[in-house]
Amino acid sequence: MQINSISEYFDHKNLEKTLIEIKNQYEFLEVGTLGNSIFGKNIPRLTLGKGKKSVIYIGAHHGMEWITSALLIQFVSDFCKEYKNGTNIFDVSTRVLFETRKIHIVPMLNPDGVDYAIHGVNEDNVIYNRLIKMNDSTDFSHWQANARGVDLNHNYNAGFEEYKIVERIENINCGATKYSGEYPESEPETRALCNFVRFERPELALTLHTQGEEIYYTSGEKSSAISLSLAKTISRLTGYKISFPSGTAKYGGFTDWFIEEFDKPSFTLECGLGENPLPFSDFEKIYYKIKRALFIAPILI
Repeated sequence: MQINSISEYFDHKNLEKTLIEIKNQYEFLEVGTLGNSIFGKNIPRLTLGKGKKSVIYIGAHHGMEWITSALLIQFVSDFCKEYKNGTNIFDVSTRVLFETRKIHIVPMLNPDGVDYAIHGVNEDNVIYNRLIKMNDSTDFSHWQANARGVDLNHNYNAGFEEYKIVERIENINCGATKYSGEYPESEPETRALCNFVRFERPELALTLHTQGEEIYYTSGEKSSAISLSLAKTISRLTGYKISFPSGTAKYGGFTDWFIEEFDKPSFTLECGLGENPLPFSDFEKIYYKIKRALFIAPILI
């Protein structure tokens, strides 16, 4: 059952409203903050469970991929309901899962970018003219970057210097997409996430993007038999095909950074099919395909 406040446009305000609703129903859900965005918006961080082994799920690196935030919040709501009722889901005991695992969820890493993509940019924005020039349009529905034109999923220290060469060759600058920033973790959003991950050191990371119904396995040098086995399992659970990033997608992403930093499995799920931004009418069928993997992934580690 879809929760009421997940609606056609799931912006930062709707996210915070939804979290209040869920927290009021389920006191065992830990609701904290990862940090703040450039414009001071809270970046919520949720935790389910109290086990020693942990996983992390991350949504909305990219503004126009805000539907991934709604998908993760739906998962949180479903988990809480099943745990409170003491029921199993997909043959997994939510009570056992809660006691033995810890699931961290960052549903909306890029709240400023999400709000740009959904609502556009107001003239009172301090860099309004610059943003219009960077976007080459007043239509921000395809905006991916954060508030000042840095693509967060190129802002990690994974092939960063190599990507700077690509940026020069392809004339990539601050804008709606692809610009990596001045240096790795230059942005408060990526820096806050990296610091949290360094502290918690999860065993597995899943990052939700759109679209293509693919699982990006790795584009870096580090991989292992266990990573390939997990990729195949997640592929079976979702029906998504295993793929390898190409072009600019090979550089500066969270998935590769996590693998290189911790030598642990990390995967990018490209959710849904179609043209970004995916319509909210696709929400239920996308969630149906990834739901099983979100519940089962923690027991795979």
